[in-house]
Amino acid sequence: MSDILEVAREQVLGRGVGLDESQALQCLELPDEDIPALLQLAHEVRMRWCGPEVEVEGIVSLKTGGCPEDCHFCSQSGLFSSPVRAAWLDIPSLVKAAVETAATGATEFCIVAAVRGPDERLMAQVKAGVAAIKDAVDINVACSLGMLTQDQVDELAAIGVHRYNHNLETARSYFTNVVTTHSWEERWETLRMVGAAGMEVCCGGIVGMGETRAQRAEFAAQLAELQPDEVPLNFLNPRPGTPFGDLPVMEGTEALKTIATFRLALPRTILRYAGGREITLGDLGTRDGLLGGINAVIVGNYLTTLGRPATSDLDLLDELAMPVKALSATL
Repeated sequence: MSDILEVAREQVLGRGVGLDESQALQCLELPDEDIPALLQLAHEVRMRWCGPEVEVEGIVSLKTGGCPEDCHFCSQSGLFSSPVRAAWLDIPSLVKAAVETAATGATEFCIVAAVRGPDERLMAQVKAGVAAIKDAVDINVACSLGMLTQDQVDELAAIGVHRYNHNLETARSYFTNVVTTHSWEERWETLRMVGAAGMEVCCGGIVGMGETRAQRAEFAAQLAELQPDEVPLNFLNPRPGTPFGDLPVMEGTEALKTIATFRLALPRTILRYAGGREITLGDLGTRDGLLGGINAVIVGNYLTTLGRPATSDLDLLDELAMPVKALSATL
């Protein structure tokens, strides 16, 4: 067994202490023949410190497209020639999506808006939507609405938003290669306020955007410092018309090493499969990731890209004997 895997077995599996930045880089640089042992250790860590349950979530976009920011991976930016047009979802459609999400057994429903941060109109829409969802179905409601003010954080907490998602996207040292219209520090401040207000913090990012392995390790360590409740791990799905539209898809072996390394850096965190896993890993890789540290999935489609059918993921979880967390009482 590799030296770093022996260290990780004692430190992470034995004591629940996550890998630091230099240790994470050692894992990311392991040869491919060590991937099965790395995945196995990550799975053992997940089972010991998180348990066997898998959290299932659905997401829907309340406000799509027309975003003023220049996140280079995103087809919802109004600055690129991407094929996503601005649109708003009405409240009945939002409730319908929440009910359908709950029917899959999902325990979490996330309302997403493509904005720098919410204005009064969007906050009013979210408030009405959350109330309508809570009246219709028993499901936790999360939001992802960009950067927030303190008043907005307090308002979301007051209406019962369970969890707030705001991704750091990448390592601090690489951020300006990905976004130039706002700073990494602005994102960090929103996350700090969310956690202080008592909402769960959901914060992850995208790998495969041209960052180095060292920057991937840096990102894992920065997430560990933030101590989020959940880390959604996305793999770049290059979108036509965006600055990253011509980047290659990450190799499956790199993706699996990244999944396992993030688990070893964040032993107690919900680590969620998110966008891009279908083209990066395919069906076999999806299975490997679930046996390599992943303990949450987004089912169905993403915001602007297609995912796997919810039934495919749920069937796979059943086959792997991984129980869905707090199966919805509506089933």
